[in-house]
Amino acid sequence: MIHGHISRISGPVVIAEGMRGSKMYDVVKVGDEELPGEIIRLDREEAVIQVYEDTTGLSIGEPVENTGQPLSVDLGPGLISSIYDGVQRPLPLLVEQSGSFISRGLAVPGIDLSRRWEFLATAKKGDRVSGGSVIGEVKEFHIRHTILVPPGVSGTITAIESGAYSLTEPVCTLDGNIPIIMLQKWPVRKGRPYRKKLDPTIPLITGQRIFDSLFPLTKGGTAMIPGGFGTGKTVAEQTLAKWADAQIIVYIGCGERGNEMTDVLSEFPELVDPRTGLPLIERTILIANTSNMPVAAREASIYTGITIAEYYRDMGYDVALMADSTSRWGEALREVSGRLEEMPGEEGYPAYLATRLAAFYERAGRVTCLGPDDRTGSVTIVGAVSPPGGDFSEPITQNTLRIAGTFWALDTSLAYRRHFPSVNWIKSYSLYLDSLRSWYLDNVGSDWKDLRDRMMYLLQKEVELQEIVQLVGPDALPDSEKAILEVTQMIREDFLQQSAYSDTDSFCPLDKQYWMLKAIQAYDTAITDAIERGVSLKQIGSVPLKAEIARMKELSAVEDIRALSEKIPQQIGALVVEV
Repeated sequence: MIHGHISRISGPVVIAEGMRGSKMYDVVKVGDEELPGEIIRLDREEAVIQVYEDTTGLSIGEPVENTGQPLSVDLGPGLISSIYDGVQRPLPLLVEQSGSFISRGLAVPGIDLSRRWEFLATAKKGDRVSGGSVIGEVKEFHIRHTILVPPGVSGTITAIESGAYSLTEPVCTLDGNIPIIMLQKWPVRKGRPYRKKLDPTIPLITGQRIFDSLFPLTKGGTAMIPGGFGTGKTVAEQTLAKWADAQIIVYIGCGERGNEMTDVLSEFPELVDPRTGLPLIERTILIANTSNMPVAAREASIYTGITIAEYYRDMGYDVALMADSTSRWGEALREVSGRLEEMPGEEGYPAYLATRLAAFYERAGRVTCLGPDDRTGSVTIVGAVSPPGGDFSEPITQNTLRIAGTFWALDTSLAYRRHFPSVNWIKSYSLYLDSLRSWYLDNVGSDWKDLRDRMMYLLQKEVELQEIVQLVGPDALPDSEKAILEVTQMIREDFLQQSAYSDTDSFCPLDKQYWMLKAIQAYDTAITDAIERGVSLKQIGSVPLKAEIARMKELSAVEDIRALSEKIPQQIGALVVEV
């Protein structure tokens, strides 16, 4: 065990002497209170440490002890429904030990090691197993928590038996007397291994029309949601956590305001999962590192979250990780970098900002898991970005843009007009459209791509026409172009706009989205044809179709929307006959 002493303190950064033999990213105990920290630089006998606690009161000469282990998380049954801080300390246990104002230096295990779980063995004596092989399962709420052989371990089972075990008791023994326990420890900065990364060909269904129909995200993909203050980033992430078709949700509140995390912590236990009818918290893991918590722990929080997500991915689950927000994480990097007196990059961020962001987002993916069976699992990352003043040219946004496959740009002007989700359809894009095309054609509709492309064309055409309207007024436009403005108003208000508070509209299935698009397209085609045949736009407006289209989002029966899309050409076609 290596022992040193504090020689210098600069905010969350502590320099210790007498640390020869230490390794990068070793976890250390700093001071008389044994505050946890991590070595981030070594120079001869000096170690530079970022401390995961408030360093107020530390003094020169206090001891520093190196544990010799990297920052790791506890993985095993008991993770689901937990609420952690940035370094996987359960917040409810910290509150029990110290009250509402959490004391420094508290050390509690990430999972309850004394609780006994009912282990059901699925492997048998004599089976040959290796890293990733399933040897049994435990029921964690409604989740089938499979117990896996740790990576790098292999052998023949010499003993295995079902029964009640704690996480540290052997449930299986391999030849050579190698015990397998349900608890695994994994260093957070190292990605968990897998057999093969798969192409992103399956969408992550969110139930949000602008995401699923215009800018889809894949399972195992990456997305970013940048936006200024008040544009709805946190609400968008919470909505995705509620409705995305992932079996496990990992929600990281990274440097967000305390009241926002309080809303999440109070709301999730009360929400009902629409797919299971059970509380949403029973498939959710929350990591709360608010803006008033230690800045170094904020930097570690996203690594804690992604490692937990990879653990459930290895069981064959689809996991969605929400990071809110990576800008606050970048600010933590900047603060620690400043304390280290490193050469600053753009806007004071460290030169390695892009590398750190890429290393985080690259841990997403849909993979074939380790083990002899062909389990597939995925980790999808959705990162919120909070650019100062809504400036998308700042470094966090620009560096994330180079990495993320889907860009959902939130617009302040849309938010001020109460258009939610306030996603700007002109600035946003998805790089997954081509890889998802065959899935949508097979599972939604053969003309889905054509519908989507037509809607995007009309929305882009609207921008051009609005510039003309601002110069010369709407009366200068011919009826054919006024019709485009009318259809795009339908797309914006009746399709893209969606209420998170409506029981019917908060989640929109893909088949409903498809037929809503079909109805709008039917109206677009019918009025374009009618205007070409001499019918005026005023005559078309006399047909009460617009009100029926506006009510589509509140209809729960897809058949009613389908019937509407078939009725539209008939009613507008009758006007052509009259002319």
